[in-house]
Amino acid sequence: MPPLVHGFDWPDRFVVGTVGEPGSRTFFLQVRSGKQLVSVSLEKEQSAALAQKIEEVLDELMSDEGNPFSVPAITPEGLVDNDPLEQPVDELFRAGAMSLGWDPMTAQIIIEAFPIIEVSEDELEVLDLDEIEPAEVLVVRIPVGTARAFSKRTREVVGAGRPICPLCRLPMDADEHICELPDGFR
Repeated sequence: MPPLVHGFDWPDRFVVGTVGEPGSRTFFLQVRSGKQLVSVSLEKEQSAALAQKIEEVLDELMSDEGNPFSVPAITPEGLVDNDPLEQPVDELFRAGAMSLGWDPMTAQIIIEAFPIIEVSEDELEVLDLDEIEPAEVLVVRIPVGTARAFSKRTREVVGAGRPICPLCRLPMDADEHICELPDGFR
C-alpha cells in the first residue's frame, strides 16, 4: 500500500521550533498551509544537519554561472520568522530518515521526512529492508528564499540550547556543571 503523503507545495509557513526547556527540548518540523498544520518531531542533530545541507545546496546553486535561480546569499528580510510554533503541536510522527532534493523546474528545495519504522528482531531476519514502505511521509517544497530563512532560523533554534562547556565540549545544565578533563590535562 503506498504511503499517505502529507504534501505541502509553497506552504504559508515552514519552521523548526522546540517545546520545552533547554536540556529537555523536543524539536519539531512544522508546516502550515491554510488551516492544514503538521508537526513532525525530530532530533536536534537532524535539525542541524538539515539546515547545513540546505545551505550547501543553496550555496552550490548560487555558484552556478549567473545564479540562474536567483538564490539569495542571505535571508531575505521579509521571510524572517521568529514566531513560536503554532498550537497545538500534535506530533504526526517522529522523523527517522530524511531526504533533500532540488527541483530545477520550479526552483524549489524539496524536503521529505519519513517516520521511524520499528521492527522486531524476528521481523528483521525475514524482511527485505528495501521493500519496507513507511505508512506516511511529509513532503515540503519551498522556494530558495524560504529555504534560506528556514536554514537561518533552524541554526538559531539549535544554537539556543544549553551553553557548551569550553573544557569538555558537552552541554552544561543549569545546575552545577562538573566535567571530566582528558588525562594529563590540568
